Amino acid sequence: MAEKKDGSRSYDAPNADALKNFMSSGWAPSPLDGVKPAEYLSFIEKRRKILSAKYPNKRLIFPAGSQKVRSNDTYFKFRAHTEFTYYTGISAQDVNPDSVLILEPNGSGHDALLFVHPRSPRDNEEFYRNAKYGEFWIGRRLTLEETETIYGLKVIAVEKLESFLTKTVDSLFIKGESQVVDNSAKMNEGDEKEFTTFLSEIRLIKDSYEIAETKKAVAATVCGFEDMVKVFDKATQIKRGERLIEGAFFTRARTDGNDLGYETIAASGAHACILHWIKNDGDVLSGDLILIDAGVEVESLYTADVTRCFPINGKFSQAQREIYELVYAAQRAGIAAVKPGVDFKEITTASHKVLAAGLEKMGVLPVSAEESMKPEVGLHRRWTVHGVSHMLGLDVHDCDGARNENYRDGKLRSGMILTVEPGLYIHPDDELFPEKYRGIGVRIEDDVLVTDTGCEVLSSALPTQIDEVEAWMANLKKN
Repeated sequence: MAEKKDGSRSYDAPNADALKNFMSSGWAPSPLDGVKPAEYLSFIEKRRKILSAKYPNKRLIFPAGSQKVRSNDTYFKFRAHTEFTYYTGISAQDVNPDSVLILEPNGSGHDALLFVHPRSPRDNEEFYRNAKYGEFWIGRRLTLEETETIYGLKVIAVEKLESFLTKTVDSLFIKGESQVVDNSAKMNEGDEKEFTTFLSEIRLIKDSYEIAETKKAVAATVCGFEDMVKVFDKATQIKRGERLIEGAFFTRARTDGNDLGYETIAASGAHACILHWIKNDGDVLSGDLILIDAGVEVESLYTADVTRCFPINGKFSQAQREIYELVYAAQRAGIAAVKPGVDFKEITTASHKVLAAGLEKMGVLPVSAEESMKPEVGLHRRWTVHGVSHMLGLDVHDCDGARNENYRDGKLRSGMILTVEPGLYIHPDDELFPEKYRGIGVRIEDDVLVTDTGCEVLSSALPTQIDEVEAWMANLKKN
């Protein structure tokens, strides 16, 4: 999108002086009422103190990122970079693209400085000409003073960022999110990897605020699943019924949260065997199962991640029941493994032992379950190719930059939030399985908090046991 100096587009009408003068007058003040510090600032300040202690003499820079142009005339919806969100606490509704958080060393710690584009004043044509920042285009934004009050940061106009930055100060920063930062800040070679790794690892353990926000996301997600089940019958009556189901969840995500945590998977019939089926353009048939993987992201950007499989007509067939029961048993085993001090990999091992034994019993595994569980064999993975668990938080696959020894090869610790999600997927053309099972895909996924003594299943309000699922669906369809 080609922009002029005032932020207007190349194809916008000229800004006549008469109009400019006319637009600058006749506006009433529009202050926000009740501006006060956010209730959770103590958590955010504690995070910055930990970071400050780790890097006492470094300038630490966290860009929010920029907006990407879509179709020449508009922008993709903006989501701030995870680390910017983690160390500012700025909500999805208040964040501005191109904002930058700087933790500036002061000899005894760091000063937290937020560089942000100011609210457009009425004596500046930006408010009606600039499609990126102007209030006529995107609505009212916070003033610098309001931002400072709410988020407890010293706030500076982002136009001063380039002159503030200097390559003479050793810095650590997130690359690729701000051209100004990339061009103007100095980072020693080799420091970037260590920095990003530390940022991931510090988020492995969730504080009470993060746990509460995740629970909000899960609660909204539960409601979204209820909404989807309620439109199953209608979905069978139209073309591309998967889209209707997907849309029901999106409505809940936008009304009870900020947005989707990730693209919803609404995979009916054999589409359930496609792990990341997000086309959602298939028909929904009464006798089929539907696999739904969905999560609501709340205003703080914490997200849920839940998967359930439902019979469209409310009753599992015998073949569907057999596959589902095997996955259910595997998931129970995986959840039972979640406790402090246990290897993270044990979640997968516990689940896969059940799956391998079940596949052996069904006569489709060409070796014993014991043999298949050997790392150098793993034949049962033909029907379960994805991992069973991952961390959850601001990102749906959270803390992905953490070292293996602290995550995938590490121990579970109290305060971690993770998923447990085994699955079995029998493709329609898989001749190793009897025909009655072909085209059935099942995954059951819950969000689980590691506690001091074991774990808490945060998404337990959504039933997983077959009889409970059928009764729950029947009750929803009544209402």
